[in-house]
Amino acid sequence: MCRLYGFRGSGPSRIECSLVRAQNALMAQSSWDSRGVSNADGWGIASYRGGFPVVEKCDSAAYEDARFAETAAGTISGTVLAHVRKATVGSITVANTHPFSHGVWSFAHNGTLTALDRLAVRLESETAGDLLSHRRGTTDSESIFLWILSRMRAAGVDLDRASPGAELVEGVFADSVGALAAANDRHAPGEPAKLNLLLTDGSLLIASRLGNTLYQLRREGVHDCEICGSKHVEDRWAEDFTAVLIASEPLTDEAWVEVPESALVAVADGITTRTRSIT
Repeated sequence: MCRLYGFRGSGPSRIECSLVRAQNALMAQSSWDSRGVSNADGWGIASYRGGFPVVEKCDSAAYEDARFAETAAGTISGTVLAHVRKATVGSITVANTHPFSHGVWSFAHNGTLTALDRLAVRLESETAGDLLSHRRGTTDSESIFLWILSRMRAAGVDLDRASPGAELVEGVFADSVGALAAANDRHAPGEPAKLNLLLTDGSLLIASRLGNTLYQLRREGVHDCEICGSKHVEDRWAEDFTAVLIASEPLTDEAWVEVPESALVAVADGITTRTRSIT
């Protein structure tokens, strides 16, 4: 079922501690998470440079792969997605490893579309052909990503540049998650879809909670990290620095807040957050 991490800050920040060193860092969760589950079927980290995602990923276990720690240590960005995979749909390959990206958008999923065998044709038919041609793997997650991008573009979102219409994207995203969950319920009653999704264009970060745990943490100001003892943000970005972290489970001993079930959290410019229901 995987584990997720999302970061959106008002300036670039080091994220190594969250991914590698923290009490419940993502690397530790790749070996053993709070459910007692190993998420050892691949890892990926997407950060933003020059307005576009740079994605590093591998089909090995993060806790066994020195490249995961090295990539995390070298990542300094205002927006980051990270993921450790527990394979449910699709084989263990790099092509099936999250995050997925297209244009300025990157995406990760924790969960499963339980009625995929009955919904796959519909998702494909409702996905624009040029987007479908970018599919590289066989997961339900990548199909969902390309389907949502198609719906966004149909609503007027430019997939090749950061969207100025945050509320438009939020609306399309919420409607898409709700519609997909309802379709899954019709085809697989009693087997609800699990759709914890993370989507970002480097500016707007959106997360949905549907079927799995999800938490958020807001940090104000710059302080010495309790894990490594140093500041994660350079002095030139320190004034009024704010960040929001989103994760499948708390990574540190800080005051994480649980995201309500069937809710969407959006982190927009100014690091303002909005929460809305998924209908």
